[in-house]
Amino acid sequence: MKNTLILLTLLFSFQLSAQKTLSVAQWQEDLRFLQNTIHKDYSFLFVKTTKQDFDTQVEALYNDIPNLKEHEIRVGLARIVSQFKYGHTQIPFGSTAQSGILPINLYHFKDGIYIEGVQKNHKEVLGAKVLKIGDKPIDKALELIYPVVPVENEQYFKAYGLRFLLSPEVLHAQGVIPELSETVTLTLEKEGRVFKHVFKTINIEDKPKAFNFTLPTETWLTVRNTETTPLYLKHLEDKLYYFEYLEGLKTLYVRQSSVFNDDNETLEQFYDRLFQFIDTNNIEKLVYDVRLNGGGNNYNNLPLIKGIMARPKINKKGSFYFIIGRDTFSACQNLTNEITRYTEAILVGEPTSENVNFYGDSRPVILTNSKVTAYVSYLWWQDMPALENAAWTAPSIPVTMTFDEYKRNQDPVLEAALAFNAEGFEPKPMDYITKLYVTGQTQKLGEELPKMIQDPRYAFCDFETELNKKGNLLLQSGRTPEVQASIQVFSMITQLFPNSASTYKNLGEAYTVLKDTHKAKEVLEKAISLDTNGKISKAAKEMLLEIDKL
Repeated sequence: MKNTLILLTLLFSFQLSAQKTLSVAQWQEDLRFLQNTIHKDYSFLFVKTTKQDFDTQVEALYNDIPNLKEHEIRVGLARIVSQFKYGHTQIPFGSTAQSGILPINLYHFKDGIYIEGVQKNHKEVLGAKVLKIGDKPIDKALELIYPVVPVENEQYFKAYGLRFLLSPEVLHAQGVIPELSETVTLTLEKEGRVFKHVFKTINIEDKPKAFNFTLPTETWLTVRNTETTPLYLKHLEDKLYYFEYLEGLKTLYVRQSSVFNDDNETLEQFYDRLFQFIDTNNIEKLVYDVRLNGGGNNYNNLPLIKGIMARPKINKKGSFYFIIGRDTFSACQNLTNEITRYTEAILVGEPTSENVNFYGDSRPVILTNSKVTAYVSYLWWQDMPALENAAWTAPSIPVTMTFDEYKRNQDPVLEAALAFNAEGFEPKPMDYITKLYVTGQTQKLGEELPKMIQDPRYAFCDFETELNKKGNLLLQSGRTPEVQASIQVFSMITQLFPNSASTYKNLGEAYTVLKDTHKAKEVLEKAISLDTNGKISKAAKEMLLEIDKL
């Protein structure tokens, strides 16, 4: 899979620079062409949005075009394509930022959005926290630009969405600033002082960037102390992948930041060298870091998976840690799926920016008059069973970096992997619970599950939601034995989470299927009392009305 966001941006950022002014009719013709092409050739993409909602937004933009400026139309087209919420389906950022960008790099840390990098002539704002864009608080500004970004999930927005805050064209078209201007004022906070600073735009190509961080140059600064470099940022300029032996810890650290081949060494050659090192050295722990890996060619993944599976000394719980993050996308999501499914890795870091199963590999759709290029996905990648699809792959050890940790070159993610106590830990808790249940180990399940819910190592797992999913799978079969089993599951959940309105509602539905109306009414009324005026209460009341009609 070779459709990564980085390549799209580099190759097509400036496709409209020489384009002449178009008439209203020409822009409207382009919009109709895009609409018809989607319906004719890509109707399978209507998963997260409907054809009706898509057409409604198209008609709204079509009718607005006579009153819009060119940049507002281009941003409007990006909104149309971004409705599908698949990161590979997009109009590239450069098409919505032709007049330039602000000379800063933003990063969303655990404690807020900060200026991580800046042009030297603005060095006084380096490391400042962003409070407002124009007159809009930062949270409101993010909300306003959100529809322009092809948001596959919230991690995708953190990784790739903040750059839209740097485009005055996007900011104006989305109502963040009142007028289009080459200068934008930000309200910032640094060292306890709140102040405003005016930025003038620069050309996109004048901004250096390395995997959402700033690569220092003669004209650009990063807030990070560059006297030392943490492992995950080493060799960003010259190597797509490397490894380093931490001899005192008997740990091998590997960073792979692409699934493409490096010019100097193919991935297969790298894997061969990696496994030869593992086989000939005293290694007790492998830490494999793909938090900066935005994808590439997923056919390159197989040698790594086979190599790890063939080495039980590292492919065991507590010996293999796999670091993921907000930049883990595309072919690296495929790699993460394979690691999750076929190895004993414990995942560390932040969730990925790609759905577990997703549409990738996009084709260009070039609009007739404007030559704006939309990239539209056409291949469905399903590495995991449909029932296991999710918005992202979540880590078993969740860690998010703060601004001060980054500034001081700390790596809390790697530190967590190195310090984690895996004794008695189940990286896939729901798989473990399910196994106990289906094998009839009910006593052990009754002992283990309450402990796991209280164990801080499982804070990443929403046991209440996940257990309800299991119960609903049984309930939805409609067969009496499975529905009876779902009642057992839901009843167990109510003991563990006595204030779970959704569980009582599900239990009421199960009793209704078995025509036990007395018990159904009892638990549905309990759901209503716990949720009062919420959606669950509304659904429970509707179910009670249906029962009364029987």
